[in-house]
Amino acid sequence: MEKVQRVYKAHCLVLPFPLQGHINPLLQFSKLLDHKQVKVTLVTTRFIYNTMYRGSSCTAFESISLETISDGYDEGGRAKAESTQAYLESFSKVGPQTLAELLEKLSGSGCPVDCLVYDSFMPWPLDVAKKFGIVGAVFFTQSCAVDNIYYHVNKGLLKLPLTDSKILLPGMPPLEPLDLPSFVYDVGYNPAFLEVVIGQFSNVDKADWVLCNTFYELEEQVVDWMTDFWPVRTIGPTIPSRYLDKRLEDDKDYGVNLFKSNNDACMKWLNEQRKGSVVYVSFGSAAQLDGEQMEELAWGLRRGKSKFLWVVRELEAAKVPEGFIEETTEKGLVVSWCSQLEVLAHEAVGCFVTHCGWNSTLEAVSLGVPLVAMPQWTDQSTNAKYIRDVWKIGVKAQTDEKGIVRVGEVENCICEIMEGKRGKDIQRNAMKWKELARKAVDEGGSSNKNIDEFIAILVKR
Repeated sequence: MEKVQRVYKAHCLVLPFPLQGHINPLLQFSKLLDHKQVKVTLVTTRFIYNTMYRGSSCTAFESISLETISDGYDEGGRAKAESTQAYLESFSKVGPQTLAELLEKLSGSGCPVDCLVYDSFMPWPLDVAKKFGIVGAVFFTQSCAVDNIYYHVNKGLLKLPLTDSKILLPGMPPLEPLDLPSFVYDVGYNPAFLEVVIGQFSNVDKADWVLCNTFYELEEQVVDWMTDFWPVRTIGPTIPSRYLDKRLEDDKDYGVNLFKSNNDACMKWLNEQRKGSVVYVSFGSAAQLDGEQMEELAWGLRRGKSKFLWVVRELEAAKVPEGFIEETTEKGLVVSWCSQLEVLAHEAVGCFVTHCGWNSTLEAVSLGVPLVAMPQWTDQSTNAKYIRDVWKIGVKAQTDEKGIVRVGEVENCICEIMEGKRGKDIQRNAMKWKELARKAVDEGGSSNKNIDEFIAILVKR
């Protein structure tokens, strides 16, 4: 049969920062735009395309076009750069040139670009959009609370190094220094990335839209404050439709994974466990726990009463204590990677031990899974603060003077959620936020209405 030609309302070029935690939210947003009859061209670096997208079986790519630009490291990506700083400098120099060339090419394609949606980690695409006279929409992949903190640092309203023991910011609860992102409470930790996160706000005032991967009800006060001076719209959580509103047929995964999955083994094992009996442990695609912390976590899992599914990436496997896997075969399963969404959605999972990156946090919120927060770096300490004290959907594991969460603390935190009285309240709160997340993206919900408004104004222009 001849393929029916789709009629599009507008054409958006979508440009994520080349990290999995940034690509997947923007890919998911692209699927939503495509579903609403907006043509989407997803743009990534040549290296990322060759290593992550080529040959992908994701159904999203049947209608979403893929294009590439250069970051100056086409053969090896960021790994080939001498430093993070060198990579960022190269990308900000080569990226605008090759993005402009792409826009020139597409302008003669019969479906010119109307809007550039770009990751906030890269302010320079907005200048390219303005040069071509198209709409520039900045997309923030972190929480609005974290964006608020970085904004205040950028404007000099929160001075570094920190000197106050209590930090008061509009729309947020009182914070202690260790509740702030690692780049802020420890300015020498990673100066290159501090420059990136602060630089997100260098030209944000010129953006036509400020899109945030959260939902209004989750961060109502801080969103209201931001909306007073920016055209902020919450459009999240950017979670595949299968796990939320179920309106997008076959939308069950993000489509991009850095690692080969052990999904079949995970699902088979989970299917054999009782409802709510399993602790799922994962620290995402980038976090690296040191050997001492891995050992304490391992023995904490062994000592606890609950069964566990632990994701240990291949590069981290040597840190697992010798003999641990063999000694715990009756109690747990250790795998190198799996689909986090499928695991969190499984009825056997009753608790999620994680670093609390924003994507993992949003997934847990959207699926109603209580958390044990073990933040490592970046925005994770702020997310953990909200998990424990604002949304009340989990506990935060306390570290000792060396910054290590010890065996007893691991065991106690898990026990509190899985067996304790407080755990019942946490589970009820988690289910409340799950329902609010679903409503936000469903017909008439806050995020769905914001996306419709974005498209409607785009069409008028």
